Amino acid sequence: MTPLSVKPVASTWCPGCGDFGVLAAVKKALIEVQVPQHEAVLVGGIGCSGGIHNFLEINGIHALHGRLLAQAVGVKLANPKLTVVAAGGDGDGYAIGMGHFIHAFKKNASILYIVMMNETYGLTKGQASPTAPIGFEGNVEPPFDAILTALSLPAHNFIARTFSGDPKTMTAVLVEALRFNRANQGYAFVEDLSPCVTYNDTFKDWRERVLDVSKLPGYDPTDRKVMFQLCLDTMEKGKIPIGVMHRPAPKTTDSADSLELKLLPDRIGPAVTGIELADNLAAYDKLIKSVT
Repeated sequence: MTPLSVKPVASTWCPGCGDFGVLAAVKKALIEVQVPQHEAVLVGGIGCSGGIHNFLEINGIHALHGRLLAQAVGVKLANPKLTVVAAGGDGDGYAIGMGHFIHAFKKNASILYIVMMNETYGLTKGQASPTAPIGFEGNVEPPFDAILTALSLPAHNFIARTFSGDPKTMTAVLVEALRFNRANQGYAFVEDLSPCVTYNDTFKDWRERVLDVSKLPGYDPTDRKVMFQLCLDTMEKGKIPIGVMHRPAPKTTDSADSLELKLLPDRIGPAVTGIELADNLAAYDKLIKSVT
């Protein structure tokens, strides 16, 4: 890939942070899918994980707290030819960003959202996040499960969960998600189990508990109901389901189209639309006549 003029900076993450696995997987996935650097945009959230775009030689935006999905969708609609990735933490996405998190599934814009989930607010010194288990730092609330929530929202989405302790599988999942996006198939959501080694080092526990649902009897990622039940059964046994949870069947109606295809069927967004007078004079005259 052709180098950009702005070089990435050295990472500020703690040694051993699970986010390094995500960074490596994103790099490898972008290269394998052959996304040109100038066509790749990564919108980062707030928190340790949200700075991931600073460590990549692609276009990056540091979004407002909890608003990275709104900005990522805006980028995609401005220029549908771009490959847009949003990346942040569970505190950013499932707390202040919860409204955008829910609506992203039904909007179904062809962007990839990666949530690095570690059950804590690492940047602000280890408070309990929405995914924290009962008892962690005085937390008394049951943890929020993003995968069960995602599976409960019927839409043409790609849904998966990965583990930073298995970067090879994570890369394969991100490659599939990016290809889903680049084919304008819709929204891809990948939650990565990314331990915070400083405030909540769960590497050993999660490595022992993760279970690839694709190896379970009855696995069918085209059926949300089946996958919801498989995930529940897995969790009730004390395991953490990982793998591809929803791989949509081929679209049968236009309602399953991605947001950019519904709004911009010609796949030309305002960022690449000609603004010269000669090209727009006919449309301008039509507008004037309609209001006079």
